[in-house]
Amino acid sequence: MSSFDLAIHDRLAQFPLFLGMSKRELTEIVGQTRFTFARHAAGDIIAAEGTPCESLSLLLAGTVVLTRHADDRSYHVEERLVAPTLLYAEHLFGLIRRHGGTYQSLVRCETLDISKAETLRLLATYDIFRLHLLNLLSTRVQRLSHRPLRVAARTIGDKICRLLSDHCLYPAGEKVFHLTMQQLSSAIGESRLNVSRALHGFESDGLLELGRGTIHVAALERLFQDRRHK
Repeated sequence: MSSFDLAIHDRLAQFPLFLGMSKRELTEIVGQTRFTFARHAAGDIIAAEGTPCESLSLLLAGTVVLTRHADDRSYHVEERLVAPTLLYAEHLFGLIRRHGGTYQSLVRCETLDISKAETLRLLATYDIFRLHLLNLLSTRVQRLSHRPLRVAARTIGDKICRLLSDHCLYPAGEKVFHLTMQQLSSAIGESRLNVSRALHGFESDGLLELGRGTIHVAALERLFQDRRHK
């Protein structure tokens, strides 16, 4: 096995899709699978919103910004995705096989793509790979299907946290919400003044930073930890 293959072998082992595979199985995958390795400079578009999704992409190194827009384009959300992580797995199959957002490298990044044909072969050949992908997709579906059953948010702070979380693909990490306070107050059915007070309370606690038409959350999970402790 070449030094490049050894490096790919070690990097694949970092991803949940390959967790639990034997050294022999990983060696087989590296030797028999056509991977597309790419380096991306800061600011490069890795995948653009609306374009066909034709592969699984493993983010091997770096940080990617995922930008997703509201249907009417009136606001958008940015999420930071840090390696190692799997990109856009939910768009490879199903009714809409197009990217639901734009993935742009924040710093120099490295990705390893597995085409749809190669993904199907891996699914048919390796039970562990198939189960991990099914579990990943099923978990996301279950989270979405449970949302209508949740107990209604009681306070303005809870409503804000829930709305911000519902607009994210991943329930943790750094987020930037590009929306006005008026848009936020309309969305949760509260007055702009009360929303402003709640947001400034969060800011005083160091949970977010308010800008002109932006809400920057350094770690979304901290918002929910703070709510649970109150």
